[in-house]
Amino acid sequence: MAFAILAQCLNLLLCALLLLKTEGFNVGITYVQNAVAKGAVCLDGSPPAYHWDKGFGAGVNNWLVHFEGGGWCNNVTTCLSRKSTRLGSSKEMVKEVAFSGLLSKFKKFNPDFYNWNRIKVRYCDGASFTGNVEAVDPATNLHFRGARAWLAIIEDLLSKGMRSAENAILSGCSAGGLTSILHCDNFRALVPIGARVKCLADAGYFINTKDVSGAQHIEAFYSEVVATHGSAKNLPSSSCTSKMRPGLCFFPQNMVQQIKTPIFLVNAAYDSWQIKNILAPGVADPHGHWHSCKLDIKNCSPTQLTTMQDFRMQFLSALNGLGTSSSRGLFIDSCYAHCQTEMQETWLRDDSPLLARTTIAKAVGDWFYDRSPFQKIDCPYPCNPTCHNRVFDPKKLSEL
Repeated sequence: MAFAILAQCLNLLLCALLLLKTEGFNVGITYVQNAVAKGAVCLDGSPPAYHWDKGFGAGVNNWLVHFEGGGWCNNVTTCLSRKSTRLGSSKEMVKEVAFSGLLSKFKKFNPDFYNWNRIKVRYCDGASFTGNVEAVDPATNLHFRGARAWLAIIEDLLSKGMRSAENAILSGCSAGGLTSILHCDNFRALVPIGARVKCLADAGYFINTKDVSGAQHIEAFYSEVVATHGSAKNLPSSSCTSKMRPGLCFFPQNMVQQIKTPIFLVNAAYDSWQIKNILAPGVADPHGHWHSCKLDIKNCSPTQLTTMQDFRMQFLSALNGLGTSSSRGLFIDSCYAHCQTEMQETWLRDDSPLLARTTIAKAVGDWFYDRSPFQKIDCPYPCNPTCHNRVFDPKKLSEL
């Protein structure tokens, strides 16, 4: 009897701990079926999709449209490898996803946006929703139609109430954060003129720099993405593609200064994805000297940390084009992290990362509602004890 009671107590404790850990809730999927007739589709020709938790109370006319991340594909081979996964087909997407962080419906965890219409758009085109190639090779059946899919999704949301928006945010994480930068002014143009509209990019400020071997790895990769997906026509023309090669306009540092809509950047200066894939990709480190360091920043040697400090300085230099207008927001912490707005632990919790004693949630909320501007850059690693530094499973160390 005592053993049964103990087992029951342990089960309850486990459930409580799991609830505390997730602090999220599941939201069902919506397919934009009418997009297929417009050719506005995922890589495999399936309809784009999103998850929508409807606004309530005072937030019923407020909209937060958040784009998920997932890297890019740069040629037919890499796009084919994505085509039959959730990153290339809505047929392969789970029917429900957990909402937490800036997508939470609980005031305690998301005080400024909890009652908004919160949408998570699934990523399935492989080019941050910029591609638009009319031809479809029957041998591969690959559809490079991300820009069309983006427009179809926004038009679908407009038809479902966003046309009456009073406040709206276009946001995203990682490749989705890049989407929110590249499409920021497009979003502003489609939302009602009287609405307050701003953009938020989380871990989307990818910089153009050499890898540890001295090669321009990410520059070549982005150029291939843009060429494969026919993205050039959907990148800023007057401010960028008329002045430099289109692939360079995939880097925010080359076009962000021309964005007219207010925008807030949340980024780790030692962004774990960029350290793993831009600074020290596997192709630049054939003997695996960086492998342990990329798994856990505590494993990095003094020489590697010096290289990462130099990367931080290059990242900060790439931010110079953003300007100093209070319409621009910055939360640049010195954590080894990637995507900090979607997870409750880094968005808003008692132990969340702080800059100037301020959480990401408060910084973004104060900036959005014009309560106070926020432009803060952290001191160098390892100065910030509030960081939640990522530690990776060695079996899941992704590369480009």
